[in-house]
Amino acid sequence: MTESRLGSFDMLLLVIFFAGIYLGVMVQITSTIPFPAAPAGIAGLVLLWRRRDSIVPAHLAGLFGVIVLYLGASFSTSDIGTLPKRFTGLVQLTYSLVIGYAMFLTLLQASRRQLANLFLGFSLFILIGSLLESYAGLNVVSDAVRNNIYDSGIYDSDLRDQILYGKVRPKLFTSEPSAVTFGYTLFTFAWFMVTPRRNKLMPFLALLAAGIIAMPGPTLLLSLLLLPPYYFFVLPQTPPIGQFGAGYRMAIIVFGSILLVIFAVVGATVYAERLGQIMNGNDPSFFYRVIGPGLVGIEVMQHYPWAGAGLTGEASIADLVLNVFVQSSHFSAGWRINKISEVLTNYFWLHWIYLGLVWGCLILAGLTVWLRLLGVPAILFCWITWAVFGQASGAYVAPKTWVVLLLAAALTILHQRVAVPATPVQSMPFGRPPRLRRPVRLAPQA
Repeated sequence: MTESRLGSFDMLLLVIFFAGIYLGVMVQITSTIPFPAAPAGIAGLVLLWRRRDSIVPAHLAGLFGVIVLYLGASFSTSDIGTLPKRFTGLVQLTYSLVIGYAMFLTLLQASRRQLANLFLGFSLFILIGSLLESYAGLNVVSDAVRNNIYDSGIYDSDLRDQILYGKVRPKLFTSEPSAVTFGYTLFTFAWFMVTPRRNKLMPFLALLAAGIIAMPGPTLLLSLLLLPPYYFFVLPQTPPIGQFGAGYRMAIIVFGSILLVIFAVVGATVYAERLGQIMNGNDPSFFYRVIGPGLVGIEVMQHYPWAGAGLTGEASIADLVLNVFVQSSHFSAGWRINKISEVLTNYFWLHWIYLGLVWGCLILAGLTVWLRLLGVPAILFCWITWAVFGQASGAYVAPKTWVVLLLAAALTILHQRVAVPATPVQSMPFGRPPRLRRPVRLAPQA
């Protein structure tokens, strides 16, 4: 049995899709409804049409059930005045799940080698592009493009980058440097998961080290945290690794502990300057991305445990957010806050902020059932991957959030594929098969 392969057009659509996720370009459809990751959305809808014969009724039933749960959560909040805003969030979320599902179906039709080349190509593009932007003048082109496709304009914290990292971090056509490191980390880890080569850990670590040099940022270290769950949950389900049993898992626990130590040492060494600013309360970016959302999430689950603030309902809890921030020793009163949604950039904690404890757990259960209906073998690994990447990205209802989850889901399925080469057909003289002899019938014995 040989692996299925995608045609050139489908591969092109995947390139457009992941490029759209990387860039995050948003087009405003109406004054209230945006079209996030527009290239990915267009490519995703085309992929959904091309995969229409692969759609399973159970998949659609699970997806519909998840959307109904989100609808129930949206009607459960006490603030009726924000219902139109929650409806807009639900529309964006539905769109994100649908195109993520189209990507999922398409990836399952590809060979592992095709996808390994795809993700490695994206990683190398980001790596080489970052080096060219830093040392060969590509930043002029990148900034010109960015200034035309993003409303936020040119990233204006170059002086901070110089202090923390000793260089201006590359943006490479994205809105900010964190988008570059997020994309590089996601694509590199996806390559690590899907590549069929056996000795892949050292090349993966080499790509990670090269990324730290080309585009310094703590997001790159998140991939180290994903290695132990990969070896513990995904690899044992792949023949013939599963035969090693409990001894293998114990070794992974030891390996994971060592990686955590390496993570701490590398973080404290490479990013010592930024770690110092975080500890002294002088790093708004880290506070808004990790510390602040976590504190707000816990506070919301205590005060609004039933349904939280509602989808995209940050504005309705603005006073709560500000009170939580000013009580933290890591927050500085001199930081300007123009918009509450801009200071809660962690989609893992936004899940609990938007939905509360009760509906948050119900929807996690519904999404888990959907993943089970999709045939995902290592669901806990998918959720760990989703949560880890959530520490570096916000925009809960945007496609990037759900692409992370469904990409991990697809790759765990593909990981179990063991391509068996087809048995070669023996060449025949003159291209004709040998004539089969008729079986000899024995005369019945008397």
